[in-house]
Amino acid sequence: MAEEERELAHFRGEGGQVIGMDLPLDETMQDKVTKGYLKRVNEDGSPFVDESVSSDLTKGSSPRPAVNAPKAEWVGYAVNALGMEPDDAEAATKQDLIDLANQQ
Repeated sequence: MAEEERELAHFRGEGGQVIGMDLPLDETMQDKVTKGYLKRVNEDGSPFVDESVSSDLTKGSSPRPAVNAPKAEWVGYAVNALGMEPDDAEAATKQDLIDLANQQ
């Protein structure tokens, strides 16, 4: 039986190291991407642009989550769009993150 071909993606971790991982990511790694602890990059570490994603994402901005979105999405928004550190965003309540976004 032929082995399934998997897509390799590269991510920059908190320490700045670029790590290659097979897609789809497992639940734990996907949660780290959602929250902003890992950011997808090209193999050389340059910013990754996925042409198949909505125009907001290709412009480098993160779309604001819906109020009823999971906290993990709000954490990712706070990290990627508002410039918070992942640990600070994780420690805040979802309502704190929404309030912060409303102040921007």
